[in-house]
Amino acid sequence: MTDILNFIHWNVNPEIFQLGPFSVRWYGLLFASGFLIGYYIGERMLKSENVSQQWIDSAFFYIIIATVVGARLGHVFFYGWDYYSQNPGEILKVWHGGLSSHGGTIGIFVAIYVYSKRVTKRSMFWILDRIVVPTALVAAFIRMGNLMNSEIYGIETTLPWGFIFERNGETVAKHPTQLYEAFSYLITFVVITFMYWKTRAKNKEGLIFGVFFMFIFGSRFLIEFIKEDQEAFEAGMALNMGQWLSIPFVLFGLYLAIRAMKRPEKFYKNN
Repeated sequence: MTDILNFIHWNVNPEIFQLGPFSVRWYGLLFASGFLIGYYIGERMLKSENVSQQWIDSAFFYIIIATVVGARLGHVFFYGWDYYSQNPGEILKVWHGGLSSHGGTIGIFVAIYVYSKRVTKRSMFWILDRIVVPTALVAAFIRMGNLMNSEIYGIETTLPWGFIFERNGETVAKHPTQLYEAFSYLITFVVITFMYWKTRAKNKEGLIFGVFFMFIFGSRFLIEFIKEDQEAFEAGMALNMGQWLSIPFVLFGLYLAIRAMKRPEKFYKNN
């Protein structure tokens, strides 16, 4: 009994308040707040390079749509197809949680490709090197939303910062892997923010983006070792789905970073 008292008892209501059939949830609030703060940071970065407001607004429109659609579809197809194929109406209920960072990344990559072709006429890595800076911060906000939903946590632990997720009926402490990931994403945000403002990394196309991939998905790969399986099919797998999906992103990030360091700096005229 004494040991139980040393842990953190977590029983936060995921809903802040409800008005009739509509409810405001912590997850949605944190998700939206992350994007608003991310927009401010990204706008400040691009304005420092004299990028037009039209380009800035267009970029974040593409990113917001791509993140939500890509992350949701990634969760549906990578983790929950058995359920969602039988309950297609649930796919649209994003506010209930269930977003895949891997799916969101793929969605953003596709959207930025289209954005670069239609709007900037520049290499897609020019904008990717910039938008991943606020994206790392948004990812941290989303993981805090997962904590408020009492979801995506780790295996049993005896560490004093273990969380007993009482809302889910848990009686033993589990690793708060949402916090681990949020912290690693904040570190990534600090590192690539420093690279953008204090070094010449933004002139090496693909370098900041590559470092982002290595940090985000490298930490994700490691944290997955102490995370509970999200779906039943992952039981018995040498590596779970999150880890298998992270490996190509880490390798691609390493490739981009090495490639960028070998190439000369690239500059663009102001639009």
